[in-house]
Amino acid sequence: MEQHLQELINKIPTGLLIGDTWREGSAGETFDVLNPATEEKLTTLASATPEDAIAALDAACHVQDQWAHTPPRERAEILRRAYDLITDRSEEFATLMTLEMGKPLAESRGEVVYGAEFLRWFSEETVRDYGRYQPTPEGKNQILVKHKPVGPCLLITPWNFPLAMATRKAGAAIAAGCTMILKPARLTPLTAQYFAQTMLDAGLPAGVLNVVASATASAVSDPLLADSRLRKLSFTGSTPVGKALLKSAAQNVLRTSMELGGNAPFIVFEDANIDEAIEGAMGAKMRNMGEACTAANRFLVHESRAEEFSTKLATKIANLKTGNGLNPDTTCGPLIEQKAVDSIHELVQDALDRGAQALVGGYPQDGPGYFYQPTVLINVPHDARVIQEEIFGPVAPIITFSTEEEAIQLANNTEYGLASYVYTTDTSRALRTLDRLEVGMTGLNIGIMSNAAAPFGGVKHSGLGREGAAEGIAEYTYTQYIGIKDPYAS
Repeated sequence: MEQHLQELINKIPTGLLIGDTWREGSAGETFDVLNPATEEKLTTLASATPEDAIAALDAACHVQDQWAHTPPRERAEILRRAYDLITDRSEEFATLMTLEMGKPLAESRGEVVYGAEFLRWFSEETVRDYGRYQPTPEGKNQILVKHKPVGPCLLITPWNFPLAMATRKAGAAIAAGCTMILKPARLTPLTAQYFAQTMLDAGLPAGVLNVVASATASAVSDPLLADSRLRKLSFTGSTPVGKALLKSAAQNVLRTSMELGGNAPFIVFEDANIDEAIEGAMGAKMRNMGEACTAANRFLVHESRAEEFSTKLATKIANLKTGNGLNPDTTCGPLIEQKAVDSIHELVQDALDRGAQALVGGYPQDGPGYFYQPTVLINVPHDARVIQEEIFGPVAPIITFSTEEEAIQLANNTEYGLASYVYTTDTSRALRTLDRLEVGMTGLNIGIMSNAAAPFGGVKHSGLGREGAAEGIAEYTYTQYIGIKDPYAS
């Protein structure tokens, strides 16, 4: 590894953050973090045990009451200082993400801007968590409604957006007055480690944010979910894991936020501007190498425009440069691990076996590194696995429709309901379609819609609750009603 990269890695804490101390795990267990572009080891981190998880909860509980009563302005200023620090350290954060996750450096820089914005947004919202005071309808008493922090939280973040998912959860928890235990993904924990240190540097009191990376997720989640002191679980990841966590959370009736899998349709109607749709498709599909829950998973294109759309999309995707994300000319990085490459190739091969054709790509790329050639598939049968399952990679399957009704039925024919994309120049059609799509978010004539000021989340098997926006803070509070005798009553 080049010297400047090694110097960056050496700056990252490798222990567990419990209270005010970065410490080794209680059992001395460790795990390695690899670079998916080279398969080389970046560093070794302490691996948390159940005992470490409970120690982190002890630290969070110890300061919960004090943190809940910290003035909102003080919490807001800490978040704002953290925003400024991450912005100042943006190149370090971007390089770190590219090293451990693989995305091209330009995309990592974009995530730093996106991730830091959650801290700025929640710093501004901290002082605007309004309650209300009003008379009862009959006028005999007064109603006082307060929003109070729910208490210690467990935040489980995924590997694909290691900074933004941490800031989106932690920023809201800090704004609401909650303490937390952050469990980053085993594959990409380094960004979370540096984020936690940055929060301490911004003045966050010890114990408010604790970080327990672990080689085994259940070593952290199981003991914490079984402890009645934990009051909130926020998870971003796959639907099967989310369902298992919901079952565990039920035993203590935890407040839960679940941002789970997706199978986003990208609908192109016959009146769409095809060039704009192609640009949107590249963002919706190829951002993060397709490793995003909001990624366009199925391209539903009107039969009269399918050939034009397919040809133009294949040309764009064929021009992508696959390689190490640190190389300035790379536009498509590696997948996160070999298992992901194998899984995606199974989906592609299943489609090809059923009669689909690959206009470009359709095969893994030789290593080192976990690369899959960006792929466009046409004539894909509706029952192909690549249509039914979440791809999470750089593969774009295209199917056609003939009527608006058929497009909506195809779009809704999934257990998921996170995101969708619609391209049309007909306002009435847009409004009809948006009203009938069973999703939590839709991009109308845009391919990237995530924003710190917008509520992020899905329906059906795509999750519960919302992150970002004012709704994001609400997920970390509970409502308390106080009935007050009317002061003018005799």
